[in-house]
Amino acid sequence: MQEFKSFEIKKEEIVPLAKKMKENGHRLVMIHGFVDKEGKHVVNYQYEVGNCIESYTVKGEDTLPSISEIYDVAASWPEEELYELMGVKFEGLNMRGRLFLPDTMLEGQGHILVTPLDELRKKTLKEGE
Repeated sequence: MQEFKSFEIKKEEIVPLAKKMKENGHRLVMIHGFVDKEGKHVVNYQYEVGNCIESYTVKGEDTLPSISEIYDVAASWPEEELYELMGVKFEGLNMRGRLFLPDTMLEGQGHILVTPLDELRKKTLKEGE
């Protein structure tokens, strides 16, 4: 059975950790996040280290460094997702465009997971519908 270890880190540790993991041949499994009860971002990086998933969590940051230069699309896709869905900005990320929401939605700045549903509906419905 696979093991699981969890660690909390600071944003300054993200890039050095990713470089170390890549140099040691460890696969980036997932980057995901959520907004906690206080409205703060929580972003989690998971790496496969042997028979273990090591999970590194950064809490309360709105801007994080991108690791897309290290892990290419394995990092850039989830980083773009987290920006679009939650509003987490990734410094150094080359955004390719919207993944889920139309470019015109919320003046191009909408974050679907933190935008009230009523506001999303108003922005997407045309007048008279």
